[in-house]
Amino acid sequence: MRDFVAALRGLTIRGRSFLAAGAACVVSAVLLGEQDLLRIGILLACLPILAAAVVCRTRYRLSCTRRLEPRRVTAGDRVAVRIQLENVSRSASSVLFVEDTAGSGLGGGARFVLDRIEPGGRRDLTYALRATTRGRYQIGPMAIRLGDPFGLCELTRSFRSLDELVVAPALERLPRALPRGSASQRAEQRRVSGLVGEDETTTRPYRPGDDLRRVHWKTTARSGEMMVRREEHPHTSAATLLLDSRARAWPGSPGFTGAPGSDAFEWAIGAVGGIGMHLARGGHRVRLITDRGPVTTIAGTALSGLLDELSTLSPAQTASLRPALAAARRPGAGAGQGGMIVAVLGHADSTLATALCGLRPTGAPAIAVLVDVTSWDPGAAPESAAGDLVAVRGVLSRAGWAVLVAPRGARLAALWPGAGGTARGPAAASGRLGATATGAGGTGGPGRPGDLPGRGVAAGRDGAIGPGVSPGRGAPAVPGLRGAAVGR
Repeated sequence: MRDFVAALRGLTIRGRSFLAAGAACVVSAVLLGEQDLLRIGILLACLPILAAAVVCRTRYRLSCTRRLEPRRVTAGDRVAVRIQLENVSRSASSVLFVEDTAGSGLGGGARFVLDRIEPGGRRDLTYALRATTRGRYQIGPMAIRLGDPFGLCELTRSFRSLDELVVAPALERLPRALPRGSASQRAEQRRVSGLVGEDETTTRPYRPGDDLRRVHWKTTARSGEMMVRREEHPHTSAATLLLDSRARAWPGSPGFTGAPGSDAFEWAIGAVGGIGMHLARGGHRVRLITDRGPVTTIAGTALSGLLDELSTLSPAQTASLRPALAAARRPGAGAGQGGMIVAVLGHADSTLATALCGLRPTGAPAIAVLVDVTSWDPGAAPESAAGDLVAVRGVLSRAGWAVLVAPRGARLAALWPGAGGTARGPAAASGRLGATATGAGGTGGPGRPGDLPGRGVAAGRDGAIGPGVSPGRGAPAVPGLRGAAVGR
């Protein structure tokens, strides 16, 4: 009965018209006393009811298999969706109208019309989606519309299977930069750059085949059992990646609500992803910290955790970055203990810059990427944004930070230390920041797109290159930074 009521609700415009016409004929026949008109009215009214009864009793057993190739992409890439429908019932199906739904950022899905599927038959469907905006999207459920031959009734039945597609921000491949100096200096830098790893001084019971030179005789004498030293575990350099994800730092949305859509924040998300990928593949153990504190940790080629977090990260209504600064100072984070630190900031003030000065590590680079929000959205940026940018740049430079200023249209691959050349562009030419921009890449060609595991990564935006690196006096040597002017 429930299926029949649902089928009646699924009457098409043609079916409702037949039902209304039949009711009108019946009422007219009763008033006029016309028996023939009564028969016509009953026939017109019964047709959609019979069609609904036939549709609700349709029992097709169909199986649906969906495959996404690939399941994780970057903004701007295409995704191939492959669907296989199989009729596992003993009777052939009628003509099917198939619709697969997707998020609005993927184009809305696709529709197909399938001819009859014989018992045990299969139909393969393929369509493409273009991922325009980062995020997590649900693909499905697939809906099948069943109807009668006259088009009087349609009943929609859906599968329960859902597939998730992760769209990461577009990343840039940063130039490979080697630390200046000899191999011994490189080893010294790695020694003080926040080594993390397991303690090799622990022991374990002796196993047949162990080298006798690794026997720990003191522990063996104390315990009465032969003990050997554990194998040494490789150490990696620690790096902290700090993102200011406060909504007040990224103007551009009405009322600073932090809703996705701020171009400056989207650029910062892409910069964090590119830097994290660059450091992880360079042998660093990277820890991402936002206003909520530690978010994720990556190392080597295991970048899925970072990309998954960045795909849904949005500005938050947080007043300060105290949780993030406290997490960066915590043991094991790397900052302040010789580990490299990179901070990506929006609209900041001198108070925040002073707090960041205490995170500068000893013997390792400290890099600040300042996004010039005044060039991204001049109407939404506060009046004090330009002055605050100059003040923050000065405070961090004097504290030994390498400062990169990113105006609208800047490419991270050209700003990053190691690109070489002299910065060019509107911001550098006008000198409105009151400092000489050096060390940023203006002569090098566009960076090659980075790579996701098993998938290409779209390159970032092209455009003018803004002010580059301006490390302060006494700053440590930044890998690949050549000919940078030292200023106060």
